[in-house]
Amino acid sequence: MSSTKNIFHAMILQRTKFFIISLLLFFMLSVSAQTVTKGQLWTAKKIDNTYVLSVNDKASLVDALMDFVKQNNIKAGSITGIGAINKATLRCYNPDTQQYIDSTFKEQMEISNLTGNISTKDGAPYLHLHITLGDAHYHAFAGHLLNADIRGAGEFTVIPLNGTVERTYSSEVGLNFYDFGKE
Repeated sequence: MSSTKNIFHAMILQRTKFFIISLLLFFMLSVSAQTVTKGQLWTAKKIDNTYVLSVNDKASLVDALMDFVKQNNIKAGSITGIGAINKATLRCYNPDTQQYIDSTFKEQMEISNLTGNISTKDGAPYLHLHITLGDAHYHAFAGHLLNADIRGAGEFTVIPLNGTVERTYSSEVGLNFYDFGKE
C-alpha cells in the first residue's frame, strides 16, 4: 500500500511542478509580448506583432525609421503615423523626365498622415514613405518623403510581415518596383 501511495505522491508532485513551470512560462511570454526597446533616435514598444514607435524630438524621421527597421530586422511591413516637424523635404516624381522634383519646407507643420511600406532592395532595407503635412494656415502639402526633422511628437505604428519583399529598378519607368519573382 505504501508503494502505491509513494507513486501517487510522486505523480502529484510531478504534475504540480509541471503546472508551476507552465504558469511561469506563460507569465514570461505575456511580459515579453510587450517589450520596450530603444535606439538613439527612437523608443518602441512591441505589442503582439505590432510596434508602437516614438521618434525623438529633433531627430531625423527617416534616419530614425531606418535605424528601427534595421535594428529589428524587418524586411517587409507597413508604417503609419502622425506628429509634428519643423523641416521636411518632399518629392514628386515626373515619369516623363524620370526625375523627382524636390521641395523643402522650413516651418512648424503637423504630420496629418504618414503612410509607407518596408521592403528590401539588393537585400538592404528600403522605405517607401508618403506624407501629408499641414501648416499653421491649414494648408496641406503632400508627397514622397525624402526627409523630415521631428519637432514635437513623432508617433508611428510599424506592422512587420513575415517574409521578404524585394524591389528591382525599372529603367523603363525609372522607379524601384516590387519584384515578386525575387526573394
